Amino acid sequence: MNYAEFLEAVKERAGLPPTEAANIIRATLTTLAERLSGGEARDLAAQLPEEYRGYLHKGVEFAEQFDLVEFLNEVQTRAGLDDRRAAEGAHAVLMTLREAVSADEFGDLESELSKDIRQLFHPAGGLCRWHEPTPWP
Repeated sequence: MNYAEFLEAVKERAGLPPTEAANIIRATLTTLAERLSGGEARDLAAQLPEEYRGYLHKGVEFAEQFDLVEFLNEVQTRAGLDDRRAAEGAHAVLMTLREAVSADEFGDLESELSKDIRQLFHPAGGLCRWHEPTPWP
């Protein structure tokens, strides 16, 4: 998947204009990198379009531990979106990521994430607002 295809997929899934879609990609990948080990972040970056690889750069090898609420709050802050749009946007980025990388790499990614963050990969169990759990629309 190339840069334009990734951006278009996120834009369509999240219903965001191109600028906001680009912001949510940056915010989600940057936040995701914090939650991954350095090796996994590098492996994931290697399978993404060059324009997105820098978002997964880490200066340390360890993964920070945080839950879904913290993850989405960080995405929201970085993207400058309200909570619902940030959650829907993060979900769109992660679903697009699932299509953009190999099945093995996606499995490695999921194995490093907590169960609650993995909900963003599965809309039936996901959260559209992290302050009050509800099924995805």
